[in-house]
Amino acid sequence: MTDYAADLASIRAASQQIAEHVHRTPVFTSSTFDELAGRKLFFKCENFQRVGAFKMRGALNAVLCLDDERARAGVVTHSSGNFAQALALAARIRGIPAHIVMPSTAPEVKQQAVAGYGGVIRLCEPTLEAREATALAVCGETGGTLLHPFDHRDVIAGQGTIALELMEQAPELDAVIVPVGGGGLISGIALGYRELDPRVSVIGAEPAGADDAARSRRAGTWIPQTAPDTVADGLLTSLGRLTWPVVRDVVSDIVVVEDDATVETMHLVWERMKIVIEPSAAVAVAAAMSDSLPADAHRVGVVLSGGNVDLSALPWVPREA
Repeated sequence: MTDYAADLASIRAASQQIAEHVHRTPVFTSSTFDELAGRKLFFKCENFQRVGAFKMRGALNAVLCLDDERARAGVVTHSSGNFAQALALAARIRGIPAHIVMPSTAPEVKQQAVAGYGGVIRLCEPTLEAREATALAVCGETGGTLLHPFDHRDVIAGQGTIALELMEQAPELDAVIVPVGGGGLISGIALGYRELDPRVSVIGAEPAGADDAARSRRAGTWIPQTAPDTVADGLLTSLGRLTWPVVRDVVSDIVVVEDDATVETMHLVWERMKIVIEPSAAVAVAAAMSDSLPADAHRVGVVLSGGNVDLSALPWVPREA
């Protein structure tokens, strides 16, 4: 039997471990979106999670899983997005240092958020190679433990706690749609439902400009991302060593979404549901409203992965030349 990154036991253990410090996020419904999609949709609102994204679950679980000796030296990661903030807050909760490697091009607002949660920022050149090399250097300098933003067993188990909540809040679903970037979120949810209710199809939603998961599944082999180009900046990352087997074997399908549909859907969610979601979350909503889902998917969960948006650069506002 394949040894996947998490199972129901590790996900349940993560749920107990992080429960005191994370939100049990609500599930919303919308008659407007039900009519547009032609099915009943249940929106799992991780945009209301601490730090504004699901990443808090995995980051906190990974931090709390460290033994005291390793934890004292702190944790290290490289991220310019939601995981950077999540790890900084998780480390603060445990009372240990968090060293966050961020590209020099990371928006000032994101750097301020990480610093506000107590993270010690180390800037580097805006390349994956530079990020990884700098993170390893910081580990050497501090003795801290490197925690990968998605390709880590404890992180994946933490993200899987969403499946436990959604199973209770919206039972008898036919499918759950999850945005796919590095694959940590969909891996945790798919591995949870695999044992909770294998009848439920867990379907990935991926931008056309960063569709390595869809291409990898078609080829039957892991194809890393090259030159991603999408408005969904949280989904630019390639699948990882731990997440690819789950996407290959356990995830039911990947729906690819064009950026125009993502932006239009994001705008509609803001306008009609009155909630703020980021483009990565809108990819999942757009997939739910497409014709690509199985005909018998009548009750569908949609994971709104986050709500962290640069309000000075909304995707439907024309940029000045």
